[in-house]
Amino acid sequence: MRLASVLAVSAAVAACSNQMIALDAGSVMTTDKTLADHVVSWASGKDCSSVRWELGRTYCKEDEPRPVAHVYCYRTLGDVTCYDRPDPYGNQEQRMGEFDHNLPR
Repeated sequence: MRLASVLAVSAAVAACSNQMIALDAGSVMTTDKTLADHVVSWASGKDCSSVRWELGRTYCKEDEPRPVAHVYCYRTLGDVTCYDRPDPYGNQEQRMGEFDHNLPR
């Protein structure tokens, strides 16, 4: 409800004058957000932008899905080697980041 009322008020104010259009254009040029986007970002606590939406992305950054990288890294002699699949050579090496020796038994 709060978000809807804030949007309604900001839309009414933005439609009132040419000065608001100039402010909105200046805001888009400097921050990639319209004045209404700033209000929505403030009300929702997210980073939202109409420019992102026009580019075919999600309206708010936090709503964009994050791809999970499938990388498997192993220690080798003096270096770390990463692959796109687990242990492709079958060396029975322990994957980096998987340490179970400190877990209670």
